[in-house]
Amino acid sequence: MGAAGSSLDSHFGAFPTVDLLPCRPEALLADTTVYLNFMKSHTCYDAIPISCKLVIFDTTLQVKKAFFALVANGLRAAPLWDSKLQRFVGMLTITDFINILHCYYKSPMVQMYGLESHKIETWRDVYLKSPTQFLISISPQASLFDAIYSLLRYKIHRLPVIDPESGNVLHILTHKRILKFLHIFVSQNLPKLAFLKRPVQELGIGTFRNIATVHQTSSLYEALSIFVERRVSALPVVDGQIVALYSRFDVINLAAQKTYNNLDMTMEEAIRGRTCCVEGVMKCYPDESLETVIDRIVKAEVHRLVLVDRLDVVKGIISLSDLLQALVLTPAGIDALQP
Repeated sequence: MGAAGSSLDSHFGAFPTVDLLPCRPEALLADTTVYLNFMKSHTCYDAIPISCKLVIFDTTLQVKKAFFALVANGLRAAPLWDSKLQRFVGMLTITDFINILHCYYKSPMVQMYGLESHKIETWRDVYLKSPTQFLISISPQASLFDAIYSLLRYKIHRLPVIDPESGNVLHILTHKRILKFLHIFVSQNLPKLAFLKRPVQELGIGTFRNIATVHQTSSLYEALSIFVERRVSALPVVDGQIVALYSRFDVINLAAQKTYNNLDMTMEEAIRGRTCCVEGVMKCYPDESLETVIDRIVKAEVHRLVLVDRLDVVKGIISLSDLLQALVLTPAGIDALQP
């Protein structure tokens, strides 16, 4: 595989070179299916970087060691290998950790410190009650369109790319990786469509009603409840205006810091206690163009932008899922974000 140009490598990371679709700019400028066609014509293998970090856990590994490994490597999930079955059986994710904290924190029968000493397989079988949960994966030769559909349809954030011949996991595809892959070729070769210049709120891309937020005086346990019940990946922390963003990844640091026995702390205290890997509040405004929003979210390497008014009051959330739905699935007549 060849690498992309050095200037792009330094900013976006290395991508393999791929052949672009032949295009007639005059026709495509008015064709909203150009990105759809691009994703259908490129495979998951095309988006795999030349060098990347991949961590795999055996299901007999202690939960404590697994979450420490995720924190140490800055990862949010890892595929799980069952040595008895000789196959991958699922993913260990931050969502697992949140679900167990939320379920058992107030239980008199379960001690949180004891939970982390269990093996991953025990967590899955006994506490998460998901022994039959199957692993959603994709072939390296499948199209990126299929990958986007799987990510949005199943409401997952990580999609393992598994070689059907060897059974090996080659990479974990994410919304962020796919959007970055598209962004690099849009900036180099693909025509920019007229709708990219329109204001993002006018296009209706994002969530603008019933926004999940948490007040800075609320407890961390209340935030976990919102994560579980609303199935969101980050919460704007507000005090009238937005003051911070608390994400699922922040929760996993509770395992490293051993502070998960104090979920009654306020969000203000939880935010102050963060020590690493803090994703800042990246914002956008209703009158900014879709192109501006995409550029900002890709260059900042974040998972979402908080849409605010000029007083910094939260008015919406624009996620990577929203962008991929609008750019790729909506032109195909598919709405994968609906419940």
